[in-house]
Amino acid sequence: MIRSMTILDYERIYKLWSTTEGMGLRSIDDSKAGIERFLKRNPRTSFVAEVGREIVGAIICGHDGRRGYIYHLAVKENLRGKGIGRQLAARACQALKDEGITRCGLFVYVENDIGKNFWLSQGWATRPDLVYYDYSLSPDNRDISQN
Repeated sequence: MIRSMTILDYERIYKLWSTTEGMGLRSIDDSKAGIERFLKRNPRTSFVAEVGREIVGAIICGHDGRRGYIYHLAVKENLRGKGIGRQLAARACQALKDEGITRCGLFVYVENDIGKNFWLSQGWATRPDLVYYDYSLSPDNRDISQN
């Protein structure tokens, strides 16, 4: 079952993220307070996939009023290849369309071949004409990824 994400899902989502290779987690952005802030700003564009009471997939998606962005998509490793990621991505993109957003972007780590292959298989394209720059506004927002 796929449904809208709420902050009550946080602990189960974080457990999924922390066991998913290739996730880039940040100490502030991906904290419970950070995700709660994000969901308040974007209450209808992030989703979870459940089997029973277990969250087996999650997508964090939002927009700034102009462009949509997907920040995290994770599916439990032993359930990959069953269409869960595809369904989550499609649901998030439809939610963006419903809010009048016409373009969406995402970032994938260079070494994350599983992620790159997934997005390419869904019809997404790389942008060789762009270079991504990043500037931390808070030194406390550090990378806490397991990878």
